[in-house]
Amino acid sequence: MQTTALTKLFGDTCPLVSLSCFQTPQRIPHDEAVRQEFRPAKIGDSFGPTLTVYVEVACNGLFGAGKGSLIAPPDPDKKFTLNKAELVVFNRDVHELLVDFEILVDMAKVLGEENQRSFQTLYVANQMVNLLDVTDPSTFPAVRQLASSIFSQKNGESQHTIHAMGHCHIDSAWLWPYEESIRKCARSWVTVIRLMEKNPEFTFVCSQAQQFEWVRNWYPGLYAQIQDYAKEGRFIPVGGTWVEMDGNLPSGESMVRQFLQGQRFFQQQFGRLCSEFWLPDTFGYSAQLPQLMRGCGIQWFLTQKLSWSLVNTFPHSTFFWEGIDGSQVLTHFPPGNSYELKGRVEEMLKTMNNNRDKGRVNHSAALFGFGDGGGGPTQKMLDRLKRMRDTDGLPRVQMSTPDRFFSVLEKEKTQLFTWIGELFLELHNGTYTTQAQIKKGNRECERILHDAEVLSSFALTHKNTFQYPSIKLQHLWRLLLLNQFHDVLPGSCIQLVVEDAMRYYAEIRSVGGLLIKDAVRSLFGELLPTGPETAESLLVLNTLPWERTEVVSKTGAKTLALVKVPSMGYSVVEDSLTPPHPVTVTKQADGSVTMENGVIVAHLDSMGRVVSLRLVHSGRESVQDGHCANQFVIFDDVPLYWDAWDVMDYHLETRKPITTLLKPLEIVLAGGLRGSVKFSLQISERSVITQEVILDAMCPYLRFLTQVDWNEAHRFLKVEFPLRVRSMNATYEIQFGHLQRPTHWNTSWDWARFEVWSHKWMDLSEHGFGVALLNDCKYGASVRKNVMSLSLLRAPKSPDATADIGPHQFTYALMPHRGSFQEAGVIHYAYNLNFPLHTGPAVSAQRPAWSAFSVHSPAVVLETVKQARAPKRDEEGGAVTSWSGQTRAVICHWRSMA
Repeated sequence: MQTTALTKLFGDTCPLVSLSCFQTPQRIPHDEAVRQEFRPAKIGDSFGPTLTVYVEVACNGLFGAGKGSLIAPPDPDKKFTLNKAELVVFNRDVHELLVDFEILVDMAKVLGEENQRSFQTLYVANQMVNLLDVTDPSTFPAVRQLASSIFSQKNGESQHTIHAMGHCHIDSAWLWPYEESIRKCARSWVTVIRLMEKNPEFTFVCSQAQQFEWVRNWYPGLYAQIQDYAKEGRFIPVGGTWVEMDGNLPSGESMVRQFLQGQRFFQQQFGRLCSEFWLPDTFGYSAQLPQLMRGCGIQWFLTQKLSWSLVNTFPHSTFFWEGIDGSQVLTHFPPGNSYELKGRVEEMLKTMNNNRDKGRVNHSAALFGFGDGGGGPTQKMLDRLKRMRDTDGLPRVQMSTPDRFFSVLEKEKTQLFTWIGELFLELHNGTYTTQAQIKKGNRECERILHDAEVLSSFALTHKNTFQYPSIKLQHLWRLLLLNQFHDVLPGSCIQLVVEDAMRYYAEIRSVGGLLIKDAVRSLFGELLPTGPETAESLLVLNTLPWERTEVVSKTGAKTLALVKVPSMGYSVVEDSLTPPHPVTVTKQADGSVTMENGVIVAHLDSMGRVVSLRLVHSGRESVQDGHCANQFVIFDDVPLYWDAWDVMDYHLETRKPITTLLKPLEIVLAGGLRGSVKFSLQISERSVITQEVILDAMCPYLRFLTQVDWNEAHRFLKVEFPLRVRSMNATYEIQFGHLQRPTHWNTSWDWARFEVWSHKWMDLSEHGFGVALLNDCKYGASVRKNVMSLSLLRAPKSPDATADIGPHQFTYALMPHRGSFQEAGVIHYAYNLNFPLHTGPAVSAQRPAWSAFSVHSPAVVLETVKQARAPKRDEEGGAVTSWSGQTRAVICHWRSMA
């Protein structure tokens, strides 16, 4: 029946009288396109690499233009052939018959032989075939009446209820650049609007304020229609964030800004704040997110990505998720395990049967519509769901909204379980390391925007004529937030997207650097050289909330200075401080080197490996006996499929230490304020590591400035530190806090974390002693037993064949310490490594050091200082973000420069 009826679905056709086109190397707006000179075209002609046809068309598939597979790099020469072009008349009666028949046949198949309802539907479907004459439309009503006999039989009151919501997940960039996503939004959302005109019960949820902003700027007519349907509660903005960001790698402040920018946009444009966080497709979820959500007005959370985990099945569908501070959000994982259902019988039954909280919860969400590459719901999907509204044998399906759905769940919340800590995705662990330049750009730009806001805030309070650059800062923040999209920051995107991202980082670096210079000029104009006069002093700025004593390089000179700078303030330095113990660097006869600064003493062999690292006062050794720390290792890295995304556990079986010495250890700086040594290793015929190991006066850590010329394929570079420390758990920094993960593989939940993520530091401690590993731009890490490992570089070939190829520079540091990491100040030192002191020449001037803020608790980090939102006229405004690892009173003092 289906095959025959399909030929009647578009029965009346009319060939086109004419077809014409013009070709252009880049996409152009419609008003420009219609003014071009068109040439005749015919069926069978090929077009590309671009094609402009109004109807809107793009020369790529739904998922880009990969050559040979979905995630292959795009083919720039790919051609698309026009095979058919005609006007047709849609036969609605035939369509309704086909949907009726499809639902009945699917019920017969899926319900199974043990269910008598499947035999009823099979019998009715057979009767429909016997009665139907596709050439005689007069038989259609009787056939449809047969189908109605099934659909009119209702469920009992206890049947599971599915809350269906139209959905169109559009990756803001992935296998296509940002520019194409703008058009994907327009094409998909105009389809939604047309469906709403025909289906008054249809509701559609849509996240990502950035995409709304794109449509607002590029398609204002469509945007006005969206706003109209939003007022009716049918086109529903959700999520509350600027983009659907990565859930692991952005800093705490970046995550706050995701919510701040998203919620502010939805409030301004749609008159409402989102109550739900909507992040269906990211690669894990930080344990800090519940606290951030609650602080930003979010009380509910929806995702489904943990259904992708390779090892363990998550035990709940509806539960409370509790963060590291005890904050809780009501969370739902749609049991259909998809955000792009098609409204099929099989999917609705899976949604009901896969509910992992049966007996406690009798409601589930179902998101339907083509996704990832856009498209959204179709009329056929809606028609399927209408037939399942209340049909005996199937779950009850109703069009719904997030508010309606979660409000129902709230009534059953006393029966729900609670999951405490991170929601770790046991897949896509490679995204913590892939595209190292993007990750470095993210960390650097987070620092630049932090410093620009701190210094601009100081300038604003110092001089009321200073214009706080709020518009420029918002623009830069939005660029950074866009690059934190869950296929960009993780590195799982094509080369075109990487180029876009790097261009945005360059803009943030450039403009952000100018904003910092403007603030410094406003604050210290009288101290800065204006002409050829000699700068006899050094201006040193500290944007962190604690006093720092560090070695810095004098601007424009090779000389060093040991300086002390107060908390969030500055010093004018004329002479270097004298360290209590200068750095000494001694080379032994066997080519090894000993470096000491009165705090730590390190012994390096001729290959730059750390064979000993001791605390001077206690003599406590950090490195495991008979082993070497700072050992570079390389692994074969061939995932099952998701090349840029995955690193599989079996890669650990291919470990090979890098031991080919290219240039032996040599002394660069012999000591005093700084000592350093340098060496080079050959990774392969194509790749080289050059590293300078640095020890500064009074510094508690050994710093490793690393350069890698990387030209590998499917290889994974790490550096290992076998330690003389034993602990069941290691501690990792996350957003505004830290968490512990096991160092053992007792259970499948433990070994599935063979590769994890961290931010600026991780620490392995036992009672009274520990070792921390700090870094300035890395995220992938692991601690197995007593071996701490930092992931440095990968070399996937899909979807970007050039991923990570080329030169890299990064820094990490090893810090042994007494006591706990809190007592040793590990958090502060990790911030110091990531937020260098700002230095610049100053004319000689007697000016006392100044501190804007002091914090009366070492457990508190004053994270952000910025202008408050919309301060009143003639009123100074400031916003301060701080976080604490302990529950205690926090006192901050502000001091004016006047």
